[in-house]
Amino acid sequence: MARHKGAVLVDTNVVLECWRLAAWRPFAGGYRIETVEEVVIETQTGFQRRRAEQQVGIAELRDGLAAVHQPADRDLAALLLRAPDIALDPGERALWAHAVTRDDDWILCGPDRASLRMGVRLGLRERLVALEALLADAGFRPREPLRANYTSAWLARALNEIVLTEGARRP
Repeated sequence: MARHKGAVLVDTNVVLECWRLAAWRPFAGGYRIETVEEVVIETQTGFQRRRAEQQVGIAELRDGLAAVHQPADRDLAALLLRAPDIALDPGERALWAHAVTRDDDWILCGPDRASLRMGVRLGLRERLVALEALLADAGFRPREPLRANYTSAWLARALNEIVLTEGARRP
């Protein structure tokens, strides 16, 4: 995959995995990383359950972000109306509500199945990308392996399963 030049929208899981792998700086240095305020808030919760090296520093996080968006209530409501049966967490819901209002060249990185289902449902499968591919394109090789749900192989399998399920839903 050629390195993406547009915005890379990320969810909380991606930020946490980058932090776990000490990949945040190279990742943010290689792409125009954007997210929503709810994701930033989620990265700051759960400190008591994370080892010290996995605690996300808010200043470094914000320094690495090209933009932090706050979707309008009407955009959140519109997303809910488009897919009321998909249970997104608050950060993912805000991220998708923001994403669908954009008209530029963006991609979304987030390994949650509900989020992937939303992307497929909205006809945006081609905009979903694995963290593994992004890190490789940025020239970052982690010392530890990525967790399985951040790999390109996992994403391909998950998307294929979701496409089959979504196709079965259609009348």
